[in-house]
Amino acid sequence: MASADLRQELKCSICLNIYTDPVTLRCGHNFCRVCIDRVLDTQEGSGVYTCPECRAECQERPALQRNITLCNIVGRFLSTRPDQEETEIFCTYCIHSPVPAAKSCLHCEASLCDNHLRVHSKSAEHVLCDPTTSLGNRKCSVHKELLKYYCTQDAACICVSCNLAGEHRGHRVEMLDEASEKKKEKLENVLQKLTIKREETEKRVQRLQKRRREDQDKAAGVTETVTALFRDIRRQLEDLEKRVLSEISRQEESVSLSVSDLIQQLEIKKDELSRKMRHIEELCNMSDPVTVLQEPDTGDLCDTEDRERHDDQVHDVGDLDVGLISRKLHTLSDIITGLR
Repeated sequence: MASADLRQELKCSICLNIYTDPVTLRCGHNFCRVCIDRVLDTQEGSGVYTCPECRAECQERPALQRNITLCNIVGRFLSTRPDQEETEIFCTYCIHSPVPAAKSCLHCEASLCDNHLRVHSKSAEHVLCDPTTSLGNRKCSVHKELLKYYCTQDAACICVSCNLAGEHRGHRVEMLDEASEKKKEKLENVLQKLTIKREETEKRVQRLQKRRREDQDKAAGVTETVTALFRDIRRQLEDLEKRVLSEISRQEESVSLSVSDLIQQLEIKKDELSRKMRHIEELCNMSDPVTVLQEPDTGDLCDTEDRERHDDQVHDVGDLDVGLISRKLHTLSDIITGLR
């Protein structure tokens, strides 16, 4: 029962399996590193990260701290209590119903439950080990003997015959347990270095993610500023356009009124001249000299003074004040200067 309780405590709440490389969040809950990484990846971009266990929130992706104590506990538990259910190794001799195996015999190449283990041979050649499915791999493929040594020169597991008379004769050998412990120490060192590199890589990823968010915020701020600037420029240009067009319209209306007034005066003058011309033509057509001579002298109807007066009136009408319009357009230069 105690073993079952401990096993339950060593399960990851995400994958429901024994912890693999357990890490701890700030809230104190533990998860497999791969499991929690996947969860945090799915929360990327949402603006908040939550613990799958207690729903504690944080704005930035939480740093994952390796739980060395829990990792050691998991290692010891798995080495002393092999998971029989997950490996599905059952007793070879219980053919009517599957019964979990307690040990495997390398000599018999069979797995045994507690009942069959009590009646099993106790001789030295019957070597027992933890339940395993790779019984055939525990014997030498040449001499069909149990593998007991490790040849350091050829990096191979060998039997007694290989060591004494086989191709590994004279080579430096070690007992399997001794060689295994040495390799485990090397693997632990490698694992520690890889763990450090992984944590450094994770920190770099977090720094880059933070920088990406900062750049996105900065770009958003600049975009907002530029948008507001061009919106203001468009407003100023529209106001300037309205003022300039209004000034052109005002000047055009003023010139048009002046020209219309002058045209009206000239039309009156033209009618008066036409009337005088008809009168003179009538005099020219008269045959009575007395009547012609008694008519008052009309003088020069197109004298120079009259022409000059009308010419002055035409010049007084003027034209569009291009200088005033240009001065108003100088505001456009002010807008561009402000933009710079």
